[in-house]
Amino acid sequence: MNYKDLANLIFPNAKEIEYYENKYTKRDLPEGAVVSRYGPSPTGFMHLGNLYQVLVAKKITEQTQGVFFLRIEDTDQKREVENGVASIIKSLQEFNLEPDEGMISDTESKGDYGPYKQSQRKEIYEAYAKYLIEQGKAYPCFCTQEEVEQIRQKQEAAKIRPGYYGVWAKYRNLPVEEAIKKIKLGEKYIIRFKSPGREDRKIKHKDCIKGNVEFPENDQDIVIIKADGLPTYHFAHVIDDHLMGTTHVIRSDEWLSSVPLHLQLFKEMGFIAPKYAHIAPIMKNDNGNKRKLSKRKDPEAAVSYYAQIGIPQEAVKEYLLNIANSNFENWRRTNKQKNISEFELQLNKMSVSGALFDMVKLQDVSKIVISNFTAEKVYEESLKWATKYDKELQEMLQNNKEYSLKVLGIERGNAKPRKDIAKWSDVKNQIEYMYNEKFKSKKQEYSLQNINEQKDIKEILEEYIKIYDEKDDKQTWFNKIKELSGRLGYAKEVKEYKANPDKYLGHVGDVSTVIRIALTGRTNTPDMYEIMQVLGKENVIKRLIQYSEIIY
Repeated sequence: MNYKDLANLIFPNAKEIEYYENKYTKRDLPEGAVVSRYGPSPTGFMHLGNLYQVLVAKKITEQTQGVFFLRIEDTDQKREVENGVASIIKSLQEFNLEPDEGMISDTESKGDYGPYKQSQRKEIYEAYAKYLIEQGKAYPCFCTQEEVEQIRQKQEAAKIRPGYYGVWAKYRNLPVEEAIKKIKLGEKYIIRFKSPGREDRKIKHKDCIKGNVEFPENDQDIVIIKADGLPTYHFAHVIDDHLMGTTHVIRSDEWLSSVPLHLQLFKEMGFIAPKYAHIAPIMKNDNGNKRKLSKRKDPEAAVSYYAQIGIPQEAVKEYLLNIANSNFENWRRTNKQKNISEFELQLNKMSVSGALFDMVKLQDVSKIVISNFTAEKVYEESLKWATKYDKELQEMLQNNKEYSLKVLGIERGNAKPRKDIAKWSDVKNQIEYMYNEKFKSKKQEYSLQNINEQKDIKEILEEYIKIYDEKDDKQTWFNKIKELSGRLGYAKEVKEYKANPDKYLGHVGDVSTVIRIALTGRTNTPDMYEIMQVLGKENVIKRLIQYSEIIY
């Protein structure tokens, strides 16, 4: 009896690998096109680090006219959660990172290289496992859990490296006849890869991000087919990446130590290995110490968190590109209106150590992103968010759409747009004073900084009401405030006041602050002229009179 007899006994119905080699033909793509994938396990929510990986992979494939596909790696079915696949697909859709091919719902896929769920590719893995057994490169292992544990305990006692390798690989050199006999007697087994490696030898590898790295060769006889007949990740990803034409495996650097094994598997299968790019994790500052962003400890680790607080997906992606390539920030500064698709991401410029997550920086990025949105987009996106998370804001926006669009259009679409909104949960606080019913219901704060005498405030407001004309253009409007300031003993220019403060009661800015607070209840708002244009003359006069009466 020989290896072929053993292989036929274990996998009697498996096809020859030539069948699959012919079925999954080489992709017809431009030279240099990158084919990459996201291969999640449906075991929980999408992590920010996963989104980062997807963004990088999809960006690189788009830049090269390649293909980005979604493959669900669900061979560990004990850990699978309900709606796990649907949740992954929804997250990708919400961030406009849909795959070119692969799974598009829990049950549907697109593309010619499927199935795109590993649990549905069992017969493919069997064919290639059978091929390895025929070549004498894999074998059935009859070790029980107790035997594996005993091996581990002996290794620990002897203070040597743990694992199933060399002399510790109990069934590695079992004669074919004995293996066949055991199988026919019904003994349970798994399939292990027979590693040709030696730990005292080194392999050199060039990672697309990490650069040149060196490892000991793999000498572990890893499991490739489990007792349930499904493959391990190590074996499945080699077969799938080969058949699906993957050119670049872009993944978390927790897999870096697996490179010797994976390269060895590709070589022993007779496949050309893809290039590997291992992304450093996103880190968190924890009382002065850096640690990985944690699913258990950090709400910001879940991509759903950003939807909940209302940070737009465009801002999250911009922030992640800041992390990915340090030159992105300068590119954005000089290309303010360009789409991120025009930025060329480079793997070899990515950090080899983990970037520190910075919520303040993310919100600063988000302010800039939202500042470039049209009033219509801000309205639609904030309404969509409010419908789910803030009924009061929803009513404000829905009850008068035309007016709300004017409010959100203040200081928008000009050279220096307003940057007071970092997330949709900020919107209500930033605009509610523009709505009479909300403005009335809020207790006003009457600290007016440099002008606090009630008679002075009343005089400013009464005199301003006399000269206010909603038909004035912006320059005329401000000139009137300057003239009013001079008439009442305030400097028309701030620099005049600073040059001779004892000569004046204050300056034009102080006078403007009195008017601003009377109209909005705030010292810091977007452009006051635009606010008054949106409020309309009736509301402006009414608010100025009300304030004058309240403070006196």
